[in-house]
Amino acid sequence: MIRLEGVTKRYRSAAGERVALDNVTLSVAQGQVFGVVGRSGAGKSTLIRTINRLETPDAGRIFVGDEEITALKPAALRAARRRIGMIFQHFNLLNARTIAQNVAFPLKLEGRPAAEVDRRVADLLARLGLADHAAKYPAQLSGGQKQRVGIARALACKPRVLLCDEATSALDPETTDEILTLLDQLNRELDLTVVLITHQMEVVRRVCDRVAVLQDGRLVEEGTTADVFLHPKAAATRAMLAEGEGGETYDASVVPAGGRLARLTFRGASTYEPELSRIARSVGVDYSILSGRISRIRGEPYGQLIVAFTGGDAEAAMAQLNDRGVSVESVSA
Repeated sequence: MIRLEGVTKRYRSAAGERVALDNVTLSVAQGQVFGVVGRSGAGKSTLIRTINRLETPDAGRIFVGDEEITALKPAALRAARRRIGMIFQHFNLLNARTIAQNVAFPLKLEGRPAAEVDRRVADLLARLGLADHAAKYPAQLSGGQKQRVGIARALACKPRVLLCDEATSALDPETTDEILTLLDQLNRELDLTVVLITHQMEVVRRVCDRVAVLQDGRLVEEGTTADVFLHPKAAATRAMLAEGEGGETYDASVVPAGGRLARLTFRGASTYEPELSRIARSVGVDYSILSGRISRIRGEPYGQLIVAFTGGDAEAAMAQLNDRGVSVESVSA
């Protein structure tokens, strides 16, 4: 649904030139929730704003569906943008208009008949739990309600793509969870392709099918969310995961003498199976769990442990775990 080919964007000022995007190439499939993460200044907002050409790249091509966005003239670009919804960190609502008027705004810009506008607005407000707030103004709503209005407005013209620019960063954890649940629901019900940029790793883990990691405008890692979270390759990814999830830490002083350290990753149903104890008994090896966590990625359970094997055949234990579908990686003490 979305394809970026060699996209580069530079900003020029009196202080010199800054490269915001450096030859970025990636693809987003129809119906995916695709996360883009990185630290402040990594190029996330610039990337998402090139997809609807709020920012025009200096080089490269961008496609949405079969349409090359970077080649469109102004009138065609305006028409294409109606098929690309966007929601923002700080909502960007029209404070002097009611909630219903905010949602109706893009439909009126298109010149839709009044009766059609009224039906579409009523449908969206009902779907997003805002029917009782139609006559209110943005100042009368909570942050989560305002973001729901922003989502309703973005969906008004029935877009194929929804761009989310730090859509949950201004919300408290409970409201963030509500908005992520809503985005997940809309993605599944409407087959909506969602591109979501954030610096919150928990947001990606919660709803994204795939994730790309940016650093200084460059794409340093991309893959399924589970692969990137559980087996990160780039130093930037490992650093963000360590900060966002408390890190993978253990006290080196408690590692048993001669212990063989390994990282064990369980996914799916095996997360809750006693594979480790079964295999330890079968090969006569002892083990100590030094650190670990059990959680979910996009609804799939996973567990990740740092284990020290001692007093037996550690190699045989690790080989059997691997045969049972457990990912086994050696860890330096």
